[in-house]
Amino acid sequence: MLIRRAKEKDIEKMHQLLLQVAMVHHIGRPDIFKANATKYTNEELQVLIRDDTKPIFVGVDEKDEVLGYAFCIFQQHIKDNVLTDIKTLYIDDLCVDENIRGQHIGRQLYEFVLNFAKEEGCYNVTLNVWDKNENAKKFYESCGLMPQKIGMEKIL
Repeated sequence: MLIRRAKEKDIEKMHQLLLQVAMVHHIGRPDIFKANATKYTNEELQVLIRDDTKPIFVGVDEKDEVLGYAFCIFQQHIKDNVLTDIKTLYIDDLCVDENIRGQHIGRQLYEFVLNFAKEEGCYNVTLNVWDKNENAKKFYESCGLMPQKIGMEKIL
C-alpha cells in the first residue's frame, strides 16, 4: 500500500468512507448523528485537499484506489494564557473501508501520520473517539494511545 496526500480524484471514495464513519456514529448515537450523512461536501473536500494546515492522507492500492484515509489538523496555542506552545497534529478522522478491515491498513495510516507529525516538529498526536465506538477505542489503544481527557454529558 502507498500512502500519499489526497487528490481531487479521491473525493468520491472519500465520501463513501465518510458515510461509513457517519453510520457507525449514527448507530451509536442516533440522537446526535444523522443517518446517511457525510461530514463534508465536495466543495469542502476540494478546499481541504489543498490546505496544508489540514493535510489528508490516503492509503491506496496498486491501482491507486483509496483503501482508507486520515484527515489531520495542525493545532497550536501560541501565547495562550494557560496552554503551552506545543504543536499538535490532531487526527480528525481515520477510516479504512469496512470491507477490507483487519489487514493493518489503519495501523499503517496511523504510523504514517505519526512519522509525518515527527517530521513536522509536533510534540504529540491527538484524536477523539466516541464512547460507543468500541472497535475504534480498541484499535487506538492497540496503537499505544491513551486517554488525554474525557468528555461527559447529561442528556436533559
